[in-house]
Amino acid sequence: MAEREPSAHHQLAFDDPTGSASGFMDLEVPEYSYMFGFLQMDGHLSQQSRDRGRLTVEINIRDVDILRRFQELTPYNSSIRERVRETNFARSHHSATWSLCSLEARMKINELGLPYGRKSKQIKPPRGVPFSRPDYLRGVVDADGAVGYTAQGLPFVSLTTASTAIAAYFCFYTKKITGTSRHPGRNQRDSIYNVTYWKETSQALASHLYYPGCLSLGRKQAAADSLQGWVRPAGMKVSPNRRRWKEWEDRVLLKHGSDLTSASEELGRSYQSCNLRSWRLRSGQVPMPG
Repeated sequence: MAEREPSAHHQLAFDDPTGSASGFMDLEVPEYSYMFGFLQMDGHLSQQSRDRGRLTVEINIRDVDILRRFQELTPYNSSIRERVRETNFARSHHSATWSLCSLEARMKINELGLPYGRKSKQIKPPRGVPFSRPDYLRGVVDADGAVGYTAQGLPFVSLTTASTAIAAYFCFYTKKITGTSRHPGRNQRDSIYNVTYWKETSQALASHLYYPGCLSLGRKQAAADSLQGWVRPAGMKVSPNRRRWKEWEDRVLLKHGSDLTSASEELGRSYQSCNLRSWRLRSGQVPMPG
């Protein structure tokens, strides 16, 4: 299956979303795959008695156009409302909320993997159904990620999520596309995964996810396009992909004690790498192997 180009049948389902609802949330359609990724991260499903409930997405008013596109893609009645309120971050926060009440639509979205209620740690990529992977991940990044430049002028693409499955899949797919490995771990402050790709890797990832004509947040599409203009400064070293230490390697290292030369020979690692890892283990910088 082509990852970017929908078939003629799928294109027709997208072009006529107000017709039959049978094609709603067909994740082989790039727009629906994107929409589902966005909904998993920023959407909320609630339910009440007698099959009542609601899907809502609230975002900053600057991104309201994406909610209008979701409304166009949805062959059920839905509404978009604006409000201004005071928050912990701003005295006047102007937001837009898209609401969808249809039971049929909610059942479809729930079956695909958007749980009712609290969902941040439960969500995972679609299983058992084909889906357009770059479009799905672009929706995830648009909702809970960032694309741009650091204060030092370095390009990056990042994702912040509480879901182990989402973080792991983002890393798996990015390695497949760029060859760069990441092994995400939860941060200690709020138990959240923060996965970031830099420099040439971020350029390749942004180019792949934010291809011309795709459905996306306009500001992130512009940021992704801008990354392609970055050129590595002369003299900036290229860091190789680091080989992650495994528990069995830690056990071998500890077995050799202070004889780091023999440990490095058995593990196929440099003396410097073994010395640094040994210090981190013994000083409590990293946990001892189980």
